[in-house]
Amino acid sequence: MSGFVEKPEPIQVPGLVHLHTGKVRELYQNEAGDLVMVASDRISAFDWVLPTEIPDKGSILTQLSLWWFDQLADLIPNHVLSTELPEGAPADWAGRTLVCKSLQMVPVEAVARGYLTGSGLLEYNESRTVCGLALPEGLTDGSELPAPIFTPATKAAVGEHDENVSYEEVARQVGADTAARLRQATLAVYSRGRDIARDRGIILADTKFEFGFEGDTLVIGDEVLTPDSSRFWPVDQWEPGRAQPSYDKQFVRDWLTSAESGWDRKSEQPPPPLPQEVVDRTRAKYVEAYERLTGTSWA
Repeated sequence: MSGFVEKPEPIQVPGLVHLHTGKVRELYQNEAGDLVMVASDRISAFDWVLPTEIPDKGSILTQLSLWWFDQLADLIPNHVLSTELPEGAPADWAGRTLVCKSLQMVPVEAVARGYLTGSGLLEYNESRTVCGLALPEGLTDGSELPAPIFTPATKAAVGEHDENVSYEEVARQVGADTAARLRQATLAVYSRGRDIARDRGIILADTKFEFGFEGDTLVIGDEVLTPDSSRFWPVDQWEPGRAQPSYDKQFVRDWLTSAESGWDRKSEQPPPPLPQEVVDRTRAKYVEAYERLTGTSWA
């Protein structure tokens, strides 16, 4: 069992139809048929959406995605139409709301890995492969791969795990041409992001993207290269052979699995609220990632 500890009631706005509540985002549709994405301050861990929010998180994710969309504009179009608030929307939606094109989404998590960790490490330790791709011997947690790899996953509902699949399975599901375009775009965007991040002292270990079609044009959507969709590690602390310090939910995960939380991850009980210190330290990591990547202050 997992999902939302406390599922929120969506805010109703005249002229907008609420479509979906995700782990972080609320999705609406306006009268023109465009999508309105509102990033909340919710945070998830271990497939649970926690009862405690991280202040400014939704705005940081939105503003960082917008910055990245600008860096990637020559590689691939994105789904953003406007950052203006819809008429009648709450004032606190400002800075975390995007009006977007309604795309025909590809039902695949497009994952790129440049370093070995997470579910990729688990598979490698069993078979020396990741998503069926053979990798050399001698790699360990945090090792840089010889070249970035495309390791797609099926998209899961809230509270369930995405499942890594082979490229061949993606081709069977969405067609060979779409699979090839997904792989090319994923690796191109990852490589651009990796190089930009490294220049700013951050390793982009892996990341996931969502793509959709506008007619025959492949378009990148949702969020891109944020601490929620990517593993960011500080370059100066990178040391293969152990878990790496990261710019994401590390403090949340560490606290939830500590004795202090009193929570048993293997139980069916929802996790408890986060203490203020964990909230503050997690927010500081999101802010630091934004500031280091963009070179601007989070004010």
